[in-house]
Amino acid sequence: MNKIDQQLTELGSAKRKGLMTHTVIGYPDLETTVGLVQDMAAAGADFVELQIPFSDPIADGPTIQHACEAALARGTRVRDAFRVARKLSKTVDIPLLFMTYYNIVQKYGVELFCADSARAGIAGLIVPDLPLEAAAHEGFLAACRQHGLYNILVLAPTSTDQRLQKNAAAAQGFVYCMSRQGLTGAQQGFEPELQKYLGRVRAHIDVPLALGFGISNPERLRDVLPFADIAVVGSAIIDIIAASKPGEIRANVKRFIASLSQETKQGFNAVNKV
Repeated sequence: MNKIDQQLTELGSAKRKGLMTHTVIGYPDLETTVGLVQDMAAAGADFVELQIPFSDPIADGPTIQHACEAALARGTRVRDAFRVARKLSKTVDIPLLFMTYYNIVQKYGVELFCADSARAGIAGLIVPDLPLEAAAHEGFLAACRQHGLYNILVLAPTSTDQRLQKNAAAAQGFVYCMSRQGLTGAQQGFEPELQKYLGRVRAHIDVPLALGFGISNPERLRDVLPFADIAVVGSAIIDIIAASKPGEIRANVKRFIASLSQETKQGFNAVNKV
């Protein structure tokens, strides 16, 4: 069984929602990345999204773009991502996922990238600029299946019902729903049509829904929990890293994640599906 399914089963048994956190590998440095992920797991994160830094992260806003630029400037490379994942998979029990862009996968080699990801202990891959049809054509879906990885599909409010039906046939683990059109980043407020959009997704897709883009604090998380199975927090974590003194980064992030994790354990019966 894929580790993502194991975690989803545990969440269901515990009657609580999930929390997926995000970090850019190599920001602020590789050693801190490892410590941060270990701290996130200890603080209650259920999944961690490890972003491989890329020079043109088209789905990301200024916060994550800056983190990618800083990581690359420090010399972080794709091989470092596999090294970090291998180390973490031996020290944390929660599922680890790579988030990256297809240029990196293609340049590395689709089959080799999937094979090395699996060997490093990665459970799933999130590639937001690789549509389902292209993933099939490029052999990405086949490589994921061959190596026991889940290709986590990314959906947007602009996804049509026809598009949702196509994705439903290929969805594994969970789907990643962007809460609004545009780029990642902490925001005040969500799309007014959020509930309607997630209702459409649930009408077509049976796997759990992860909702990201714009979740910046426990209050915002409470807004999301009625409609999602997994809340995704990314840019807000990067903001904390950027605002913290070097010696305080890990403690500040761990405190933040613990506050979010606590919210996912509250009032499950009051946060039913759409």
